[in-house]
Amino acid sequence: MEHDFTTVHMDAIKEIGNIGTGNAATALSKLLGRMVDMDVPVADLVPIYEVAAHYGSPEMPVCAVLVRTEENFSCSLLFMIEEHKADMLADLIIPMDMSGMDEDTQLQIRNSALSEQGNIILGAFLNAIAMITGWVLPTTTPAVARDMLGSIMDLVASMFGVMGDSAMLVKTNLHVIDLDEDLGGTVIMIPDPGSLKTLLSKLGVL
Repeated sequence: MEHDFTTVHMDAIKEIGNIGTGNAATALSKLLGRMVDMDVPVADLVPIYEVAAHYGSPEMPVCAVLVRTEENFSCSLLFMIEEHKADMLADLIIPMDMSGMDEDTQLQIRNSALSEQGNIILGAFLNAIAMITGWVLPTTTPAVARDMLGSIMDLVASMFGVMGDSAMLVKTNLHVIDLDEDLGGTVIMIPDPGSLKTLLSKLGVL
C-alpha cells in the first residue's frame, strides 16, 4: 500500500502538512511572544531508510524531539533541527542567564525547552489530523536526542522500521522575528503498518 500512492493521496498528505505548519507557527508565536512564520512546506513520502539522504549530511549535528501517538492513528513523530539552531530556538524561552552555569546544566535546561517547543510543533501536526478526522490523538511525553544525523536516523530506522516502512517528511523553514538566521526544521511522521491506509480512508481518498 505505502508504495502505490497516487497524486490524490499525496495531495491529501500535503494538505496535512500545510495545516500542521500553520498550526505550528501560531502555537510557537504564542509560546515565544513574537512573530513566527513558516514557509510553505515540502511534503514527501519516502522509505524510512532513505530519510537521512533527504535531510542533509550524515555528519551534521542535529537535535530531535520524539513523541508517539496511538489509538486511532498509531505513529511516531520527530521534529528535527540542526543542533546550533535548536539551541537558538531553546534560548528564546529560557528566562535566565546561563553564562555562569556548567555545560551539563545548560544542556539540561536547553533540552527541557526544546522538549516543550518540539512537543508544540508535533502536536500542531497531530491537531491538523484531528481537525480533519475528528480523532483524539494523545501523545507520549517527548524525548530529546542530540547526535549526528546519520546516527539518529539509524536509531529511528532500527526502532520504528519494524512498525512502518515509510516516513512522511514535512520540511519547512522557521522564521522568528529578531533572529539573524532562519531555523529550518523537518517534521518526520512514521505511521505504523496500516495507519496510513486508515488515515487516507478517513480522508476519503482511498
